[in-house]
Amino acid sequence: MQTHTFVKEQTGQWFIDLPDYLANGGQKGDLQMVEGADTMLDVIANGHHKVTLTMADEPFEKADEVTLLEVCDPTIGGGIYLLESFEGKKVNQHMWLCAVTEFVFGYLPEKIFVKRA
Repeated sequence: MQTHTFVKEQTGQWFIDLPDYLANGGQKGDLQMVEGADTMLDVIANGHHKVTLTMADEPFEKADEVTLLEVCDPTIGGGIYLLESFEGKKVNQHMWLCAVTEFVFGYLPEKIFVKRA
């Protein structure tokens, strides 16, 4: 289980705060949440510009499930995921989670369990 913070910058773009990724030669642009992940964070943040989530690849108490629907071509990386509901509210949010997901988990999980920290 791990906890990560996401920040919405003044530009309106969401980024995961992942200093280890940058320290290992990754680029800030890789950390931008796009293609539905930004919309998901808008829903979860509920008007705030920062949200912290606990995430795991195994179920844990009161966590919501994000399910891998499709692995993307290796040239794109990552996968298409679906968050059906969050904290009891239906959201049916499809999103692309890029290859940074593999950096975070060490692989591309079939399911990611998330909960507001």
